[in-house]
Amino acid sequence: MGINRPLELSHYFLAMLSTQLRCYHQERIPRHGSILLVSNHRSFMDAPILMTALSTPIRFACHHYMGQVPILREIVTQQLGCFPLEADRSRQQSFFVRSQNLLQSQQVVGIFPEGAPPMVNFAPPNRIGKFQRGFAHLALRTQIPDLAVLPVAIVSLEEVSTSGLPLKIFSVFDPSEPLFNQSGLHPLVVYREVAVFIGNPYFITPEQQGKYQGKQAKRMVTELTEYCHNEIVSFIDKN
Repeated sequence: MGINRPLELSHYFLAMLSTQLRCYHQERIPRHGSILLVSNHRSFMDAPILMTALSTPIRFACHHYMGQVPILREIVTQQLGCFPLEADRSRQQSFFVRSQNLLQSQQVVGIFPEGAPPMVNFAPPNRIGKFQRGFAHLALRTQIPDLAVLPVAIVSLEEVSTSGLPLKIFSVFDPSEPLFNQSGLHPLVVYREVAVFIGNPYFITPEQQGKYQGKQAKRMVTELTEYCHNEIVSFIDKN
């Protein structure tokens, strides 16, 4: 995979679907250091949307099953540069190790902290789910200097919602995911017009990294998680 291949493919993908994209506050994107991007997530288009908006390849952590399905696996990993999470027992540790290695090489790492629910269950464009806290633990425990956590909101202005394959089919590739053990079809959200809003970055200081321990660590993780959630919600509520 060429270093710019994911970006080129993202541009082509949006052009093929005739998606109109607008991006706001690009001046907030840090120009130096490592970036951990955090965004809301409802569509299979979100990774290409964000790469196009930021004009840079982004290494997204994605659901385990995406690394198991033939053809999809090749597109997601080899063409877009995403890295699927491991099975449940080793998921957290592999996520931390892989993300730290990418951040140390100053590649942009992308996280969708809502997880799988908004992708599997139909949800209105203005609904943001609860954020999982793994990204906050990653940001605070890693010893990477000049690390910025960048909240980014994807705001759907016009879309078409349809359905894909039955959810139970995906349980073949990931039996550990309870969301696949339900009836119904996997939703497919196609953006016709979409806006991307860059939030204010949260810079992780060496002092914060040093305080990441015990009860204080829990408080810091909660603060960072809520900061990113609130930044993204503020853009969603305005549109």
